[in-house]
Parts: sequence; structure tokens; C-alpha cells
Amino acid sequence: MAQNPERRAALVNAAIEVLAREGARGLTFRAVDVEANVPKGTASNYFASRDDLFDQVGKRIHERMGPDPSVIEEGGRKPQNLALAIEYMQGLFGRITRDRTGYLALQELRLEAVRRPELRTTLTRTISENLERDIGFHLDSGLPGDRSTVLMLYLAMNALIVEHLTLPGVLEGIDTERLVADLVTRAVATPDAGARSRPRTPGPTAS
Repeated sequence: MAQNPERRAALVNAAIEVLAREGARGLTFRAVDVEANVPKGTASNYFASRDDLFDQVGKRIHERMGPDPSVIEEGGRKPQNLALAIEYMQGLFGRITRDRTGYLALQELRLEAVRRPELRTTLTRTISENLERDIGFHLDSGLPGDRSTVLMLYLAMNALIVEHLTLPGVLEGIDTERLVADLVTRAVATPDAGARSRPRTPGPTAS
């Protein structure tokens, strides 16, 4: 059966809304149909199973959270220094804050992956690939720091984002932009542990 790519994308985005609002148990084909305002049975015609739907949702979330290519292009023309590393991380924090639904849906996927081995396998692969891409981008760009720097930033930024999006009152009154700058500054405080050449790839994403 021929499928409409635009309708498929709309269904996946609708699934993200449902997942963020109702959790994994609420993510049914019928709920997606209602959210997308399409006839009953539409989602089941586009996705082979709920596992397929979960997989597509995970891929779409990472696409939504990725940086605009123009931002990376502009960054490539700037000095690859601490200031640019801070700018990238502040941009990441801003993007995800604006797409709160997408990030909350990703956390629901993580929780569901604990119970669904197939989802755990695909989500692990997607997030691992994104992390390796970010490490490669950082090293190849000549930004300050090494592989451990990126790993520390990955863990610190994820913790900050979860706190900010789920329990914002905990960080009430804290200047998050300044906090991100401090995190980056401390993470790159040690000398670069070495460089290696890789093909240039798109910039930082969140996992």
C-alpha cells in the first residue's frame, strides 16, 4: 500500500505528543489517529507494530532536537575555542527547552525501553550513534577538550535538562545560561588529550 510521507511524518509527530502527555501505555494507534485528526485505522496502516511506532518516534525526536545546519556552518567560520563550545551548549539547552514535548517523550521512551528489549536495542543504537557523532564533531572541529570532555558534557547537560524540564522549581532563580557556561568551562579545564581525524559531521545533539 502506497504511503504519504507527509502524513507519516504527521503521525509520528502526533505520537510524540501522545507519548509526552500520556506515557508509553497511552501510545496506541487509536490515540495517534485522534491526535493527528485522521480516520480511525490510519496509524495502523503506516506502522507494522507498536515497536515500529516507538522506533520511528525515537528517530524523529533526535531529528527535531538536532541543530540547524546553518548554525553549524556559521560556527565553522568562528575560532574553535571555549566561547564557541559554550555557545553550542547554550544553543542545545535552548533548543530542547523550546521542544519540551520532544524531550519528555524521549524520557518516556527510555523508561519503556527498560521493559521492551527490542526498543532497548534500537534506542541504545540510536543514542550511541548520536553520541559518537558528537564526539567526532568535537574532536574534528578542534574545539577544546577530548573524548572525556564530550562525555562529561553529555552527562551533565542531560541531567540539567531533565531537572529543568521536569522539576523547574528545583533550579528556580538560577541563571541556567550562566550555569551551562560554567559546566562547559569546567569540563574543558584539562588540556586536550589528543586529536584524531574523522569526516566532518553535523553538530551537537542531545540524547
